[in-house]
Amino acid sequence: MLTYQVVALPDGGRMMTYFDITELKTREVEAARARDAAETALADLRKAQERLVQSEKMASLGQLTAGIAHEIKNPLNFINNFSKLSAEMLEELEEIIEEPIKALDEEDRYDAEDLFETVRDNLGKIAQHGQRADSIVKNMLLHSRDGPSERQLVNLNAITEEALNLAYHGARAEDQSFNIDIVKELDGELGEIECYQQDLMRVFLNLITNGMYAATMHNTGSDAHEPRISLTTRSAGHVAEIEIRDNGMGIPTEVREKIFLPFFTTKPAGEGTGLGLSLSYDIVVKQHGGTLTVDSDPGKYTAFTVSLPMPKRQE
Repeated sequence: MLTYQVVALPDGGRMMTYFDITELKTREVEAARARDAAETALADLRKAQERLVQSEKMASLGQLTAGIAHEIKNPLNFINNFSKLSAEMLEELEEIIEEPIKALDEEDRYDAEDLFETVRDNLGKIAQHGQRADSIVKNMLLHSRDGPSERQLVNLNAITEEALNLAYHGARAEDQSFNIDIVKELDGELGEIECYQQDLMRVFLNLITNGMYAATMHNTGSDAHEPRISLTTRSAGHVAEIEIRDNGMGIPTEVREKIFLPFFTTKPAGEGTGLGLSLSYDIVVKQHGGTLTVDSDPGKYTAFTVSLPMPKRQE
């Protein structure tokens, strides 16, 4: 490529000088490409760093959960095993003293049989609740495992519904009187999504558990308040939206701005770590390239919406 420069001469004339700038242009193009490549590499490095930090956070949380579950499982095994053994020994004892009991007067015989029946019922309840606790511990261990190293296609409706059921039964296991109205509106056309399944399950579990807590703790001063939580999934173009809404106390605007900050919690002291929403935000935004937003009307409701990119369908 040629260019020229006009130079004025002392005698008033002009001289035109030609230059070949092909090499200069080539160097500029190469420099621009190198700069773009460096910027892309830096962006990839930052993303890799964020994923590494997130993986370390989730690994630490998973190890903590697994450790607690294992510590609970050991004494729980003793409870289940000894309740079964005690029930068998009680049957043997009944056989041994069957004749002496028959020899008692009617009132004493009634008391003895009533005591046996009461102990038998108590052992049955211990075994029943011990098995339920064992199931909860197994679920804790299952969900504390590290997720797959690669994304995989999973049914989004299935994992959100599983999280809802797990959260509900977990709350019932802690408090037998727990009750809440559950509303589900699942988009049947939603299909599969590419994600880290175990990590995304943690997000839904955390949001649903928080929603159930808020709905049941909401005190309106009226017996007419019925705790309710709703799970809605819908397809919006190439984005899947999951909304988890409760009719709890709501979140004031000044608190809403801090809700995703690490260690910030609205729960009373000792009832929250302040890490659940922060980790959920990192999983949705940094791991899956989605968004996690909150909408609330204090005194009426709170709604968290998870938006995740969906794979493009083949036409």
